[in-house]
Amino acid sequence: MGVLNRRKNKKFDYTPRYFDDKGEGNPFQIEHKFDKFRKTVGENTSLKGKFINVWDDIQDKSNRNSNRIILLIVTLFIFIFLFIIDFDLSIFSLK
Repeated sequence: MGVLNRRKNKKFDYTPRYFDDKGEGNPFQIEHKFDKFRKTVGENTSLKGKFINVWDDIQDKSNRNSNRIILLIVTLFIFIFLFIIDFDLSIFSLK
């Protein structure tokens, strides 16, 4: 019977036909799209080191302009939403 002796899975030794193993690495290796641009991915550092890396990523100058544009768009959408639902927008103006 098959109760005590389990059947082993078959193993296949597949090597792609045109794969050059002297190149950049395994083409079948799955990695995230932005791993090479992040400082937080990679070696396992302490918790403090991870927070320092994240803080450096946040303070990056190139992201600051895009963050301002996103913030502007979000506030614009909020004001449009408030205008559509007939919210009293006069509380935002100076008297």
